[in-house]
Amino acid sequence: MKKQLYRAAAATVLGLSLTTGMVAADNSGTIAGPTGPNSTNTIKATTHTTRVVKNSNVLSAANTNTQGAFSGDSGVFHNTTAGDATTGDAMNANSVSASATVSNTPSSVAAEAGAGSMNATGTIGTTGPSSVNKVSSSETSTVVVSNTNALSVENSNHQLASSGDAKVAGNTTGGSATSGDASNTNSSTFSFNVSN
Repeated sequence: MKKQLYRAAAATVLGLSLTTGMVAADNSGTIAGPTGPNSTNTIKATTHTTRVVKNSNVLSAANTNTQGAFSGDSGVFHNTTAGDATTGDAMNANSVSASATVSNTPSSVAAEAGAGSMNATGTIGTTGPSSVNKVSSSETSTVVVSNTNALSVENSNHQLASSGDAKVAGNTTGGSATSGDASNTNSSTFSFNVSN
């Protein structure tokens, strides 16, 4: 009867895995041996780097201005010698200035950093005949930068200026009638500076 000899294959596997946010990663592995015939010896280094930056900036400016200015009536009536009739000035003024500056520096830093640098080494020593020896390394780098900027400006200005009547009437000798000035002034300045 024929004897058959079955030789079981020996397998040696050394795996290295690293997930990091560092710029550089060092992976090293060694199979010193000796290993038997028909053995499978594998050293695998994997590095995955993920950078996620999310910025959400909401800036809003609102100004509501309502003003009213009125001067009263002035009159000189039924006098032998009359003086002047003068009403005052009616004036409105409004000035608004708003400024905002937003800088999201980490966005550009993360994007510029890019992929990490991996220094992976593998050493397999003495192995038996018909052995399979494999050293591999893989690197994956993911950079995600998301910026959401919402800017809104609302300016509402309502002004009314009215100068009263000036009348000189029914006098033997009448003076002058002068009505004051009516003026409105509004100035609004909004400035946004967003840098992602």
